Amino acid sequence: MKKALVIVESPAKAKKIAEFLGSGYVVEASVGHVRDLPGGADELPQAYKKGPYARFAGVNPDDDFKPIYVPNPRQKKNLQELRQALDQSDELYLATDEDREGEAIAWHLIEVLKPKIPVKRMVFNEITPAAIQAAVKSTRQLDYRLVDAQETRRILDRIYGWELSPVLWKKVRPKTSAGRVQSVATRILVERERERANFVAVHYWSMSGIFAASQGDTKEFKAELAELGGRRFATGKDFADDGTIQNSKLRVLDEGIAPPLAEILQRSLYEVLSRDAKSYRRQPRAPFITSTYQQEAGRKLAMSAKRAMAAAQGLYQKGYITYMRTDSTTLSQTALKAARSVIKSRFGEQFLPPKPRLYANKVKNAQEAHEAIRPAGDTFVAPETVAKAVSTDEARAYELIWKRTVASQMTDCVGETVVLRVATTIDDGVEVVFRASGTVISHAGYREVYEESTDQLRNKDTADEERRLPALKVGDEVRVTKPIQSEDHQTSPPPRYTEASLVKRLEELGVGRPSTYTSIIDTITRRDYVWKKGSALVPSYLALVVTNLMERHFPNLVDYEFTAQMLEDLDEIANGNEERVPWLRRFYFGEHQCEPGLKEKVETRLADIDPPSISTFPLGMSKEGAPIVLRVGKFGPYVQLGHNKQDDGESSDPPRANIPEDLPFDELTLDKALKFLNAPKKDRTLGNDPDSGDVVHVKQGRYGPYVQLGDARGKKQKPKTASLFASMAVESVTLDDALQLLSLPRTVGHDPTDGEAITARNGRHGPYISKGDESRSLENEEQIFTVTVEECLALLAQPKTRRARTSRVPLKELGSDPESGKPIIVKDGRFGFYVTDGEYNASLKTGDTVEELTLERACELLIERRLNSPAKKSTKRVTKAKTPAKKAAKKAARKATKSTAKKAAKKTTKAPTKKTVKKATKKATGKVTKKRSS
Repeated sequence: MKKALVIVESPAKAKKIAEFLGSGYVVEASVGHVRDLPGGADELPQAYKKGPYARFAGVNPDDDFKPIYVPNPRQKKNLQELRQALDQSDELYLATDEDREGEAIAWHLIEVLKPKIPVKRMVFNEITPAAIQAAVKSTRQLDYRLVDAQETRRILDRIYGWELSPVLWKKVRPKTSAGRVQSVATRILVERERERANFVAVHYWSMSGIFAASQGDTKEFKAELAELGGRRFATGKDFADDGTIQNSKLRVLDEGIAPPLAEILQRSLYEVLSRDAKSYRRQPRAPFITSTYQQEAGRKLAMSAKRAMAAAQGLYQKGYITYMRTDSTTLSQTALKAARSVIKSRFGEQFLPPKPRLYANKVKNAQEAHEAIRPAGDTFVAPETVAKAVSTDEARAYELIWKRTVASQMTDCVGETVVLRVATTIDDGVEVVFRASGTVISHAGYREVYEESTDQLRNKDTADEERRLPALKVGDEVRVTKPIQSEDHQTSPPPRYTEASLVKRLEELGVGRPSTYTSIIDTITRRDYVWKKGSALVPSYLALVVTNLMERHFPNLVDYEFTAQMLEDLDEIANGNEERVPWLRRFYFGEHQCEPGLKEKVETRLADIDPPSISTFPLGMSKEGAPIVLRVGKFGPYVQLGHNKQDDGESSDPPRANIPEDLPFDELTLDKALKFLNAPKKDRTLGNDPDSGDVVHVKQGRYGPYVQLGDARGKKQKPKTASLFASMAVESVTLDDALQLLSLPRTVGHDPTDGEAITARNGRHGPYISKGDESRSLENEEQIFTVTVEECLALLAQPKTRRARTSRVPLKELGSDPESGKPIIVKDGRFGFYVTDGEYNASLKTGDTVEELTLERACELLIERRLNSPAKKSTKRVTKAKTPAKKAAKKAARKATKSTAKKAAKKTTKAPTKKTVKKATKKATGKVTKKRSS
């Protein structure tokens, strides 16, 4: 009987597929990529370490960008098992995902395993018995065009990052990095922060009243002041970012007009000026693609993109949904039938349109390799059933996908939108108009199941409530039933991007692929280019500098159209319309005289990059006319008054003040900068050391306050420093205190038994005494100066113990983790605040505070911690049973080997040879082996 080996990517997927294939198949997992480009030049094979391949660690542009791949060291055991399974098989099915990444993994498997049996490419969109059986029957050959496109992308990212990152190390800060997509995503966030910083807030007033008809239908309704004397009043959306009003014909209601006008209008009589009714119809949204799923999971479920994709991955591997990395909105005929069946049985035929709905794909550079994300199978499993078999995150994600898919095939939401205008006339015949609107839904349609959420809109007015207005007609009298209210408003800057809205923006620009959005956000977060304030993504000061450099000196490399064009070019390579090597040569070496390539750009522009220029941001002018700037230095951001050079060219040391890293750039106003500069300086001079005459300073350092003896300028050696005790403050420390601290370590005395010195000092983990190699902790820092020799000897006589650790008292309990059900609490640890569920600990990040921390944010931190933690190793170890005779023989062999080795070492300086050891082993075990015949 023939046996086939099927290789998929993950163990969970392998386990599920094995259930559907039967005994004739062995299903194994590659566990991702089995080989890749080296992580650095040190991982290259010895033959390539000093050659042209070392520059880009595995890629040689001068040899047609030929890559050198190295095996994944963590895959050694797995590859061995795959080879063993392959040796026992008659056919090989490569069943990795049906995208560029999956095709590349399949190709790498062929290159590494070198199979001598027939190889078939097996693809499927969902893990169900029918889909897997169909995939086995309809295999294809490996698509080398997709492999070529993926290899091009991998090489492109390598030379882009490895050519530009060293520029950032030299001109910005070590360990910074540039990337084809990460640099563009960072620029999007920085541009929004600049918009917020340049935004000018404007105050305006609004007025509203509660009205009712004088007779007939006396139902009350709310109306907003809309016009005065034929001129419409401005609302938030009518103001530009610089604070100016965009339409000069509009009128601004201010504080001076609002109160007296309200009194007049309260006493006035009104009549209905107009009643306009329009039909209302909304169609359902298309089924989920990767980006829209990530956006909705962020809005409705408060999940990060990474957490949402982890939940979808779990559902896919368990066979509950189709493949979750897709940019196609297409549903198969099977899915359409399943959705319509659910609608008919659950909601009735009135919610079922005559024909299935088909959606056109609007994604830039879309690939149609898959269906939309939907429940798997020819019947959709109910959310309540799935919830019993999966984690909380997966259950919530499945319900979201199920609802969106079903809703996409339901009828339109239909109703009527009514706009009612009531008017009165005040002094000198001036007409005042109030406006009320409402939407009456007559048929909910898809909204019976699902309605898409939206992000916060800039200057959003109060949304029209879905309310029924009274049955009024033109000319009916209307009266005010409650006091007219005036309200002060302030225009808002454009909102910061959330993970959901950033994904949407990347999708609109055609930057990146659905499968990369999660890793993009993860990368810019790990690189400290962004931090979270609630759910908002805030660019760091480092991101401002890096974006400045890229925009000024490599503008096309962070240009949105240029980045999107790269993806289109990769599609052309995948379609066979473009060749990999010529395209890479144009990108790196340029096109003759037309356009310089990346290599020439870096070589010619490196000298032009001025670090102070790209890291300086003007904030305004002081009253004296001196410029105030933000500068981002090696050790963080600070504000500075004036320039670094005086008018006569002499160097100066302008006033400066550090600012917190977690103060967003848009909140660093000129007034705040002046407050930082004018704040009392903690650094001060205490006096002179009577012995050396050097000045003694007290300073606030990066790691806390300290005292310093002398000045660093002009000296080869660093000045002596000492940290302040916890009980001391920079403001109150005296010269005597400082001299006492600088005198440490203190020699307490000598041990009378051996004359060895005993010293007391302050260490990294607190105060302690020491004598030779022995040390003991002191109770407090003050004891350093008061402890006696007798007390030290008593401490040293006690057995050495570990520093006691007391359990931390929980600062806050947030609720139960939906994943594990365990309580989540906030604690103050040795390295700062963190959240824990008892098994995993996750530190709070920049922008997170104990007071504002929510359960959703804590869950997000813990999920990220779980995903980044290494898999816990099993403590169980299976060993083969050994007989007593074998144990004794092996023990004797080891003993004899050691004995022989010692004797050999005495006779000669050479190590015992293999022959000697082998002979000793034979003697000890009593074994005799025959010589192998020639």
